[in-house]
Amino acid sequence: MECLDSLERFLHDEKHKLPILVEAGLIHVQFETIHPFLDGNGRLGRLLITLLLCSKGALREPLLYLSLYFKTNRDRYYDLLQRVRTHGAWEEWLAFFLEGTEMIAWSAAEAAKQILTLFAKDRNRIQKIGRAAASALRVHEYMQKKPLVTIGTVAEELKLSIPTVTVALDHLVHLGIAKEVTGKRRARVFGYSRYLKILSEGTEPVQQ
Repeated sequence: MECLDSLERFLHDEKHKLPILVEAGLIHVQFETIHPFLDGNGRLGRLLITLLLCSKGALREPLLYLSLYFKTNRDRYYDLLQRVRTHGAWEEWLAFFLEGTEMIAWSAAEAAKQILTLFAKDRNRIQKIGRAAASALRVHEYMQKKPLVTIGTVAEELKLSIPTVTVALDHLVHLGIAKEVTGKRRARVFGYSRYLKILSEGTEPVQQ
């Protein structure tokens, strides 16, 4: 508890004037070293980085996650954490941390570009279907925020009838934009498949 108390004071210390990314790197090591919980310390420690960047205004939304970088460089990651504890190798750790932040930031920016391009191309395709385009475009816009939907939820949120949403989703499926992912059971779920693919890139388990 004494260590957590010190960490909390550092979190709220406005006098040290450290660059925000350096501060985040230091805080991550300290949290992982304190290891305050029986389980979930790694996940919380990684989330702490993102939340800190948001609270300090470096991010407007929690869109930067270093989990993939740490996962793909697992041995190096754990070795550097331990070297900080045993040898005070802060510079090595910070170099690793900053390189990873840059790499993930570029990757996130590229993914954002791909997503915006996808949205624009799909919107153009929908506009060509004729009279049904208006409701299909509304459903498409909704799926940009929630890429997994049910007919009932979309109808309720957009104040559209069940038949209107059903027809709109049928058009999106026909265009290859949406895909029914529940095997056509009741309460079917539709996914914005290519959007979800972009979002999921790099989340697969690392092969040993």
